[in-house]
Amino acid sequence: MTPRYKIRQNLIFIGDDFWIENEVGKKAYKVDGKVLKIRKTLVFEDAQGKKLAQIQQRLLTIRDTMVIDDADRKEIAVIKKALISPLVDRWTVKVKGGEDLDVTGNIFDFEYSIKQGKVKVAEISKKWFRLTDTYGVEIEAGQNHILILAIAVAVDMMAHGDKKKKKKKEKKVVKGKK
Repeated sequence: MTPRYKIRQNLIFIGDDFWIENEVGKKAYKVDGKVLKIRKTLVFEDAQGKKLAQIQQRLLTIRDTMVIDDADRKEIAVIKKALISPLVDRWTVKVKGGEDLDVTGNIFDFEYSIKQGKVKVAEISKKWFRLTDTYGVEIEAGQNHILILAIAVAVDMMAHGDKKKKKKKEKKVVKGKK
């Protein structure tokens, strides 16, 4: 069986912590949103709190760019959103010391494919869950789970981050009027 993880989409805000669960609902990885940093930063930890990787927004770039570092803060991948992509969302992932990855998906649904050349290595999808704010990440054998999960979270942040900030602000305004 191909491993599948579950992520709640509405929980990915900078400053918020959330858990990535495995297919049976067990907490597999904690993601810690760092508030005190100038750049958007998320730290991935195992269930015991050991740092495994971090995602950090790269500032002052033409395209949305995020960097994935390992536990020792060594860069392992750089994710860049495509400048022009009229019908699909697209990102390139430059992997240090490995084959690059491409992420493509539907601009209206949260359905993405992560490929290494022509070979699919992972899929990000909402179709496996009834909850609209939840998506799954299915990872093929032999892949680095933390790298793929970090790519999925970074794609979510870059594709939907502004919408989430807007929703969060709207909720605060509505609460303040009551």
